[in-house]
Amino acid sequence: MTSRSTRNGKLPNVRGGNAAKPKHSIGYISRHRVLGVFVAALVAVVAFSGTFAAASYLDIDTTIRNNAVKVISSDGSSTSPTTIDQYAGKTLNILILGQDTRSGSENAAIGGGDTSDASNHQSDTAMVMQISADRSYINLVSIPRDSLVDAPSCQTTKGTVAARYNVMFNSIFATGYATGGDIASAASCTMTAVNALTGLDISNFIVVDFSGLKSMIDAIGGVDVCIPQDTEDSYTNLKLSKGYQHLTGTQATQYARMRHGTGTDGSDIMRTTRQQYLIKALLNKAISKNLLTNSSELYQLAKAAISSLQLSEGLASTTGLAGLAMSLVNIDSSHIYAQTIPVEAAPSDKNRVVWSSSASEVWAKFQKAQPLTQSTQSTASASASSSSSSSSASTQSSSSSAASASTSSSASASSSVNATTGLITNSSGQLIDPATGGIVDPETGTIRDANTGQYIGIADRYLQYTVCGVPAQE
Repeated sequence: MTSRSTRNGKLPNVRGGNAAKPKHSIGYISRHRVLGVFVAALVAVVAFSGTFAAASYLDIDTTIRNNAVKVISSDGSSTSPTTIDQYAGKTLNILILGQDTRSGSENAAIGGGDTSDASNHQSDTAMVMQISADRSYINLVSIPRDSLVDAPSCQTTKGTVAARYNVMFNSIFATGYATGGDIASAASCTMTAVNALTGLDISNFIVVDFSGLKSMIDAIGGVDVCIPQDTEDSYTNLKLSKGYQHLTGTQATQYARMRHGTGTDGSDIMRTTRQQYLIKALLNKAISKNLLTNSSELYQLAKAAISSLQLSEGLASTTGLAGLAMSLVNIDSSHIYAQTIPVEAAPSDKNRVVWSSSASEVWAKFQKAQPLTQSTQSTASASASSSSSSSSASTQSSSSSAASASTSSSASASSSVNATTGLITNSSGQLIDPATGGIVDPETGTIRDANTGQYIGIADRYLQYTVCGVPAQE
């Protein structure tokens, strides 16, 4: 396979970033585009299972190959790419990263920054996606940028970054770039850290940016989401009224990255949950449009999505993507389990978080290739025990949620999941998310960790049916 980096002697220009040729290049991503990445890997990938004319196939195949990038291994050695075809019947783990760049007119317009931001190389989004071996479910876990973690040493194209301790997670990407001078270094260091922190062995990644997400959403005809309350964010210039709203590519991208005027605490963690909700909405839209039977629209989506991405060499195979697509055609969107890794306020800084003890349980499920769900019994236990540890949350919002959790008693072990909303109502009348054991806000649909009070997700089925009156089948 010939990638653009090996054809012209340079690392592919990623949305305006020029870099010298690395030993091994890699992809990158951002918190605001994480959904673009996921949907491109899932929805656009599904697009490949359709039948294209030979010219269309060659067009997309060329795009994929031109956007392929290599990976810098943790020891700096050269390794042959493992193509996705080899994952047939096996669990697939993919790291989704996002660079918060304003380079280029479209990125600048959506990003809301000024010209001084154009040269910044920040990554404020990281997600780990796991596709089950039997393709029956997908796990998706967000890692907050403000997490304080220990970063292991990593290799860049210009040397080694020494191990660092108690640093912000997103600084790993920035330091890798500052040392190596390219995205390959930045993303490689991030992947090395994620593997060390989670106990996983991730070797594939996907990359997208602001304008890429916009183009992909526009190609699919926009997306519908439920807005629980009037929203106006002066930073992104997005204003939305309460109710079911149809968003254009630009609006959806702004929705994915906004933090202000939403009625929540404006935290980055809350933003990650909104991104997870948008991912599901995008997937549902693609499925509802029967793209596999509409070759013209299918091609436009596939082209827009693939043009927006950079894939690690193991993913950059048209036939491999087609194989994965065919295995995902019948996946049920209700079997996409998305959440933020459990965190709690950092003792050293109230504006930062650390992974809570239950984070290891999440990664254990990834290691065992299990869906991120809990049985009703374990949900009851989580709800019942919430009051004992709620005092660890230090923010006002966390304290409020923890206080609410302490009054919940427990969800009866015999409580059943509501077929419409997907939630459990415990003996105190609280709504409990059976997948995470978290407590659901009846006004906004947001889910908070029963122990720490931190945001971990959005109850999308409840939100759409109860707040916006959208029938369950939609």
